[in-house]
Amino acid sequence: MKSFTITTLGCKVNRYESEAISEQLQNRGWRLTDKGAVADLCIINTCTVTGKAAMQSRQATRKVIRNHPGAFVMVTGCYAQIAPEVFSSMPGVHCVVGNAFKDQIPRLISRHKDHGPAMTLIEDLSAPRPFQDLPVTRFGNRTRPFLKIQDGCDAFCAYCIIPHARGRSRSLTPKIVMERTGSLKERGYAEAVLCGINIGRYGQDLTPTTSLGRLMELIDTRQGVKRLRLSSIEPTELSEEIIGQLASSRRICPHLHIPLQSGDDEVLKSMNRTYNSQFYRDMVHHIINLVPDVSIGVDVLVGFPGETERAFENTCRLIERLPIAYLHVFPFSMQRQTAAAAFRDPVLPEAIKKRCQHVRSIGEAKRRKFYEKFIGSIFEVLIEGQRDRATGHLKGLTKNYIPVLVEGDDELMHQVVQTRLTRIEHCKVFGESLSDQ
Repeated sequence: MKSFTITTLGCKVNRYESEAISEQLQNRGWRLTDKGAVADLCIINTCTVTGKAAMQSRQATRKVIRNHPGAFVMVTGCYAQIAPEVFSSMPGVHCVVGNAFKDQIPRLISRHKDHGPAMTLIEDLSAPRPFQDLPVTRFGNRTRPFLKIQDGCDAFCAYCIIPHARGRSRSLTPKIVMERTGSLKERGYAEAVLCGINIGRYGQDLTPTTSLGRLMELIDTRQGVKRLRLSSIEPTELSEEIIGQLASSRRICPHLHIPLQSGDDEVLKSMNRTYNSQFYRDMVHHIINLVPDVSIGVDVLVGFPGETERAFENTCRLIERLPIAYLHVFPFSMQRQTAAAAFRDPVLPEAIKKRCQHVRSIGEAKRRKFYEKFIGSIFEVLIEGQRDRATGHLKGLTKNYIPVLVEGDDELMHQVVQTRLTRIEHCKVFGESLSDQ
């Protein structure tokens, strides 16, 4: 039996697709190699959402080639899609596969010849195309499996390469989504995370058209997994239908990740974001009023061309005043094929680094304040399948996305446990299980 390994960079969709590729290979007799062992086949599923992600993808590929001498090396994912020549010219890479052909990877391995240049299989994704269904039934030790319901993006934000790497928005049919969530419950999973590249566009390409809000209502009325969580969703696509479901449902987790990117209206306009700071502010307060315990995470892109000190201050002022739970902070990095690649007035790297540090400090204060709000409260905590390395405690997650460390036996793993949040140490929340009380 031949062995393989998959290295995955980037988003939840990439991680889901790696699980699907792994399952396809195992169904054909391949064995996922033990950690540290040399594999016969190595797959790198790359990311290019930022310049740093692209660099990490190159580094990961070179590391795999060094650590697995003699292995068949295949590179796929978003970076491979938009810049296949980067990998096809890399010594040790045998095959470069675009996103359109991820479902064919096992067959492509058998087609490859040992000699000659790297085989490259890339297809233009700009035209409308059907959803590529990559079913997954095994999720390893994952407690909260992902379910990919949407792919692609039509937004073309000025800084973003992903529409070129993923193509137009397309959706998995509600019927199949329902089958998959029901299957996850049968396999004993308590929570599923609906993910996509732009899930707020879910259903608009289907016939008849539907929406993410209607899909959430459909799942909520069936006997599926106990908890359903949404991945990142654009602010302009958070409809009243979605917010209403979040407010009324006992199944849908009160947790939203809503990209902001900038709190300055001129910068937002340059980014080709279709909202302003007032819209974002009003939307967040509207959600908090309807769902008081909701956890709202925010993406901030720092150092976009033309971001003056005043524009940066506007961003900081906005996020300081918003009742949000945490921040994800990204430094701007230029990507070819994007509109921003031609923009003038770049921000100096030293300034970007300093600004990122400042925004991250705001994020840490926001996170701690959000955690403090719930100390003494009792939550249902879904315990994960691995312990925290630093403390040895069990790790779990509340519905509103608070990571909790709990003392207890391994038998609590993968279970939903009533837990009282007791204290915060070094911005980590500790709790006590009430299951034996």
